[in-house]
Amino acid sequence: MPPTLASLVHHSALKLIVRAGGDRLDVPVRWAHASELADPVPYMEGGELLLITALKLDAEDPETMRRYVKRLVGAGVVGLGFAVGVHYAEIPEAVVEAAEQEGLPLLEVPRRTPFLAISKAVSAGIAADQYRAVTAGFAAQRELTRQALSDGPEGLLAALASQVDGWAALYDASGAVVATAPEWAGRRAARLTADVERLRERPAPASAVVGAGGGGDDAEADRVELHSLGTGRRPRAALAVGTAAALGTAERYALHSAIALLTLTTERSRSLQDAEQRLGAAVLRMLLAGEPDHARTVAGGLYGELLDAPFRIVVAESAAAPVGAGRETGGGAAGRPTAGALVAADTNGDPLGALTECLESAAARAGEAVLVVPEGERLVVLAVDGGAAVGACEEFAAAVEGARAGAEGEGGGGGGGGAGGSDSGSPGASGASGDEDEVVVGMSGPAGPIAAAAAYKQAEQALSVARRRGRVLVGHEQLASGSVVPLLADDAVRAFADGLLRPLYEHDATGRGDLVASLRAWLSRHGQWDAAAADLGVHRHTLRYRMRRVEEILGRSLDDPDVRMELWLALKTTAAVGE
Repeated sequence: MPPTLASLVHHSALKLIVRAGGDRLDVPVRWAHASELADPVPYMEGGELLLITALKLDAEDPETMRRYVKRLVGAGVVGLGFAVGVHYAEIPEAVVEAAEQEGLPLLEVPRRTPFLAISKAVSAGIAADQYRAVTAGFAAQRELTRQALSDGPEGLLAALASQVDGWAALYDASGAVVATAPEWAGRRAARLTADVERLRERPAPASAVVGAGGGGDDAEADRVELHSLGTGRRPRAALAVGTAAALGTAERYALHSAIALLTLTTERSRSLQDAEQRLGAAVLRMLLAGEPDHARTVAGGLYGELLDAPFRIVVAESAAAPVGAGRETGGGAAGRPTAGALVAADTNGDPLGALTECLESAAARAGEAVLVVPEGERLVVLAVDGGAAVGACEEFAAAVEGARAGAEGEGGGGGGGGAGGSDSGSPGASGASGDEDEVVVGMSGPAGPIAAAAAYKQAEQALSVARRRGRVLVGHEQLASGSVVPLLADDAVRAFADGLLRPLYEHDATGRGDLVASLRAWLSRHGQWDAAAADLGVHRHTLRYRMRRVEEILGRSLDDPDVRMELWLALKTTAAVGE
């Protein structure tokens, strides 16, 4: 502990005598300063023991001394040392009364005790306190390191909480509480999620001092320090430390050691990231090439559990990326990913980075394996079917859809795909909102290692449909359970339909018949003349004549089932556009 007035009074060589304020001697002394100025306050910082001989003071005037002492107390001076035997044989009564009135400790300094001796004693006490703090800090660092090596982050948090006489909590990149020490601190740590999220918006390293708040019985007014963990622009995690008072020097050393150790724990080296990504890309290549046994061998324990259970393949692209971007690898994972390109990227303006972080955080919290392979403008993910990563992907897409719908509502509803994503939306609707920071995701159905190539194809098909519909996420099951008609909302299909039916529309425009409506009724009734004629309100012979005109104008026979199929799909396509 730093030197106090009490420790100076008990210093045998100084011979100081307490004349006033004897009940306030436990206050720490930051420095000892000698000044004979009538007003030394402008040169005080607070926490000083002021030493005087009253050379320029009328120390016997009560009013003068009341003003003098009052200003000293207002400046934060913790004590006044008055040297006797220099200008005054003893401390004047006016000084004693002023000190007692303001509650300022007054020490009598005998003539044989130089001010320099007092300054040296204070300096030695401060140095000793700092040495104790540094020594304790190094001991704490050793203990924290030992706990981190033996018990991981949980053990480190427990040691840190003990060192600071408080509690500690670790948050992941999404702001969720990963671990706390002691266990009862979990409720307090959970209240700080919003503060952690705000801290994540600032470049690392960042820190903030907040209060635990809340209205529960256990919600003392802790002083909580938040610190980001990570070496990149975006923090990878956060540490919270709650104490009853501000941290001392030794506690500060322990905190900084914990930050360094947790950063090493949560932030992997670039070379390790690169190696792990290359390994994941190799495993994915082997799966897509139909070599599941080799994939298991290469994956080992890193992804082995993932390959033992049904998984889903997720393919994601930036909404601003051109259709087909990233497919030059031919098998999906042949291209070597850029080391740390998405893991360490700032997710502002990097939607794939945000998705990666979301999936990895969810998988880490659930203790499940996930394989993430960046491929330039796209991302390929293998995640456990029904697991946390798949759920996080769906929640991520729902959040983006919701944000897009809110933005469109505020902007008057302009844009293509809304939160509901109409199945008949036009191609490219995903970019209609104008938000280039969104993603488009396709998800396969459940599959095993042997069917990985088929699952990848399913994910790519779902991704293509998601782009056309203006949706953030489309799963393979949605394609199998829905109608084929929405899939026709493509420029090439509509162009084909327009070209095929244009002669009939041009004929009807002359007012010489209603061939398009007649064709639609006839096809919908599977070529039954009487039923189709009844729907149209015409005689069946009139309908037969119209169908012959359709064949003549199109140059095609309605007896051909392929022709009938093409005409029906063309009619459905144009009807969807008209709607």
